[in-house]
Amino acid sequence: MEALFKRKLVAQICQRLAEPRRFIQVIAGPRQTGKTTAVLQALEESGFQSRFVSADDPNLSSVEWIRNEWEAARLEQKKAENFVFVIDEIQKIPKWSEMVKLLWDEDSRKKIPLKIILTGSSVLLLQKGMKESLMGRFELLYCPHWNFAECREAFGYTLEDFLYFGGYPGAAVLKENEERWMRYIGNSIIEPSISQDILFMEEVRKPALMKALFTLGAGYSAQELSYTKILGQLQDAGNTVTIAHYLELLAKANIICGLQKFSESKLKVRQSSPRFMVFDTSLMTYSHGSTRKTFLENATVRGHLIESAVGAYLLSRAREEGFEVYWWRDREKEVDFVLQKGKNIIAIEVKSGKVKHIGGYLDFKKKYPQARAFVIGDSNCSLEDFLLGKVDLF
Repeated sequence: MEALFKRKLVAQICQRLAEPRRFIQVIAGPRQTGKTTAVLQALEESGFQSRFVSADDPNLSSVEWIRNEWEAARLEQKKAENFVFVIDEIQKIPKWSEMVKLLWDEDSRKKIPLKIILTGSSVLLLQKGMKESLMGRFELLYCPHWNFAECREAFGYTLEDFLYFGGYPGAAVLKENEERWMRYIGNSIIEPSISQDILFMEEVRKPALMKALFTLGAGYSAQELSYTKILGQLQDAGNTVTIAHYLELLAKANIICGLQKFSESKLKVRQSSPRFMVFDTSLMTYSHGSTRKTFLENATVRGHLIESAVGAYLLSRAREEGFEVYWWRDREKEVDFVLQKGKNIIAIEVKSGKVKHIGGYLDFKKKYPQARAFVIGDSNCSLEDFLLGKVDLF
């Protein structure tokens, strides 16, 4: 079913391919979100001839392997008006960006119109390579987790399906067997995302701590936890600087992040305690370990899950639309989400069913009268409509 459904990304890739050769197109995003499928669908839709290779085989992938495959693509390109060379999972090749830069620049000098697409699951490693060698030579297209509208159309998800199972398309066929679904999320998504992506980064000195931080943070999604309390719940936790750094790496890998409190003072933002937020609700439900029935019937936990679904959706839109996501609290009054884009500020309250102090967004409006505010879950903006993308933000 996934192969039949075409995401917006497919049209974006087709549009880039239709343009004259200007930039390398890099497709990046979390594991198992359909990057390769989207590229293959775009190639089929565009009608362009192509050469598709994957760096998944560690015995084949090296910088010389890139050169050999690129040369083969050049030969094939001579026989076609429009030709695309695709390297899948490029980040698995050490020093890939240096060779890509060399070959791309050669094609530019010789006016070879070979179009290039690179895909990669590890945004961390891709960004490192692109910043080091490919500045000014690439455009980045992001492949996010699937949203509710996509999951509803492609897999027939209800809102409660989406809240619990999240937006990994490969896991959708397992939703009738929660035990298998749990194993898939753990073995095919979480473990490789941490062990194969993040832990390639030399800054990670304590892999067990990184994994423990993920479990803690995903389980506490939509809740504030001070760095002192985080240290108290993790064994061999080191110091707050280490925890903050590992949380930053988890955020770059699109797993969990720590939302900071909104303040006009950037120093106060950096010093605030993080409010954990998953990038997909499946990461929270997996870490919690409860069955769907138990999870969704617990009002407090369900409330955190609903707020996490809204937060994950906002984080995805923030990347595409260029705004920042925060939260806010002043004593007992709080606002679930604060969005900032330039001078525009939006306060969002989520009516999730869990008991909490209300009216925080009204206090926020008094402090920041220029802000716009609305409530998700009231008669003007239902949770379902918001997650379906029917609400304009800016």
